[in-house]
Amino acid sequence: MKKKIWTGLLGVFAAVLLLAGSGKTGLPGTAGAGPDSTLKAEAAPVTKEASEVSTARVHFIDVGQGDATLIQCGTHAMLIDAGDNNRGTAVQLYLKKQGVKSLDYLILTHPDADHIGGADVIITKFPIGRVFMADYEKENKTYQEVIAALSDQKLKWSTPSPGRSYALGTAKFTILAPCGSYEDPNNSSIALLFQNGDNSFLFTADAEKEAEGDILEAGRSVKADVYKVGHHGSDTASGTEFLKAVCPEFAVISCAEGNSYGHPHAEVLNSLRSMHVKVFRTDEQGSIIAESDGIRITWNCAPSETWQSGERTGSATLGQTGGGSGQKAAEPEKERAGASKEAYIGNKNNGKLHRSTCSKLPKEENRVTFDTRQDAVRAGYDDPCKICKP
Repeated sequence: MKKKIWTGLLGVFAAVLLLAGSGKTGLPGTAGAGPDSTLKAEAAPVTKEASEVSTARVHFIDVGQGDATLIQCGTHAMLIDAGDNNRGTAVQLYLKKQGVKSLDYLILTHPDADHIGGADVIITKFPIGRVFMADYEKENKTYQEVIAALSDQKLKWSTPSPGRSYALGTAKFTILAPCGSYEDPNNSSIALLFQNGDNSFLFTADAEKEAEGDILEAGRSVKADVYKVGHHGSDTASGTEFLKAVCPEFAVISCAEGNSYGHPHAEVLNSLRSMHVKVFRTDEQGSIIAESDGIRITWNCAPSETWQSGERTGSATLGQTGGGSGQKAAEPEKERAGASKEAYIGNKNNGKLHRSTCSKLPKEENRVTFDTRQDAVRAGYDDPCKICKP
């Protein structure tokens, strides 16, 4: 009996030694059996910041004289404005190329055509979670088309309250304005601060100095790494005190080359230059992409070095209060389309680009016309037809 007990004890002692040895050697398969201090020491530490911050990409889409900004954070996406009436399909194609299948938020900052004109296309083509619009109605065709599109898709819209914050994946954005009711639709613009980790981006749409002052008076922080320059670089926005409060490292100006308003204005450029702000411009560089990892911000192009202001023309006064909508009145879409009929034609269905003389042109309702090939490529029609080779 004692012999059997002694033999059993020897077996248990041998098994303990074997297990102890396997833990020290780190043989394949042993890690799953229990804690392994060697493996833990070699593993990359998971910090709170790393686990809670995703990469965010902010796309300042070139839509000519207008605004459209796509923000992506992981699988989540939001769109701030959608360009003019003739840019809806271009914005749709751009989103599609970025892999966007739905939008968590669509924010239409104010009812000027150069900001909401393309929204009816976006509303029709993408599932949308929430729609935010300024509480300012306009009795024009563009505004009515957007409202009709929302109704068709059974989407309701609301005006967000200043101070409210909303999540976009692991990032968030906070509403800053409008802070009251205004007669000018520009001052009614929805303004917001987007934050990804330690990085921040400020969007004020076409809010002018009056609205900027109200934001500062409300005591809300506007400090940002990136400032989407208000009102396309107009001197009616980006007041001195407001710029000092923002104190950006980077600024992005969305405007069209040779626009009739003279955007960006010299006063604003001089202010930015005196503050040593690095400036990006869609009129010179096309669509601009900023990527934030929560700590650093990188760009798809180098900052502009021209500091070249625009030149006002006779039609500038038509759109000074309304952003780009005045240009549309001075240069109607139909006239622009007619002037470009003999140039380049894009196919709305597949993004292909044709010469106007091509034998394989799409149906009339699927055509988008452009004055130059560069305009077409910027709008997303960069797949050339193999027959006419534009």
